[in-house]
Amino acid sequence: MPFYRFEDFKSYRFNPHLSTAEGPVIEGEFMYFRMVTKRAGTGAEPHYHPNQQLAFPLRGKVDCIIGKDRRIVQPGTFVHLPPYARHGFKATEDGDLKYLYVKDRTWTLIGAAADEALPDKALSATEVQEAVKAGNYPGKKKEPEKSKAIIEGLGNCYYPMIESLEDPPASGHCEHWVEGTHIAFGFVESPPEHCEAAQRAEHEIFVYVIRGGLEAQVGKEKRRIGAGDVIHVPQGAAYRWTVRKGEAARYAAVRSLPRLEAAIRKNGAADNWRG
Repeated sequence: MPFYRFEDFKSYRFNPHLSTAEGPVIEGEFMYFRMVTKRAGTGAEPHYHPNQQLAFPLRGKVDCIIGKDRRIVQPGTFVHLPPYARHGFKATEDGDLKYLYVKDRTWTLIGAAADEALPDKALSATEVQEAVKAGNYPGKKKEPEKSKAIIEGLGNCYYPMIESLEDPPASGHCEHWVEGTHIAFGFVESPPEHCEAAQRAEHEIFVYVIRGGLEAQVGKEKRRIGAGDVIHVPQGAAYRWTVRKGEAARYAAVRSLPRLEAAIRKNGAADNWRG
């Protein structure tokens, strides 16, 4: 099925020893597409993982550190987390944090603390929870010298897309894309009746509607969608969406990149994250 709402999925908390993050996951062929919530004043301790991660805050503020670059990030700013980058992502005391969270499937959703070696194989969520419950820190013995976390040379990982998600819509269609190693993120604004379509999607696509409504079709399935809805377009599928009359649309989109697609086809996608 190509149309979803996160509210219809089970919520998971994957790294209780590292993070308070919880939320549902939509699993694509090449990417995990997730909505994450963190309570005010809580979040993730410094950690890393070999897959690329993207984050786009929708509500609340983020006390974010990537490498050594620490900033307070508000909704409307896209955050790019390169593979192996040491990072922490916490909700400020102002209120709860809600953000889109995307990872490529060359690794699972389980990370490693910044001061420990990366396991040879990612632990599943169940393995992590059982180890924490038993009082054993998950993963290998703490060996900071064997950590693969990258701290230096990461560049600027923060990309302002719009000053506020409540800003008036743009007068015309505009897209702002940022490409990482494996995934591209796009912030899109479209006027009424604007249409996006392809007979065959070159890459896997996820879309999250922030405002406005679309008349959407993926393959043979059609749906009238609005704010909070998710569209999933598998690679190779036909798709079309048209902004409804009377109101502009604003949405976030991600797409897989050839390097990721080649890696997954060669080595397979990481699985068993549930355990």
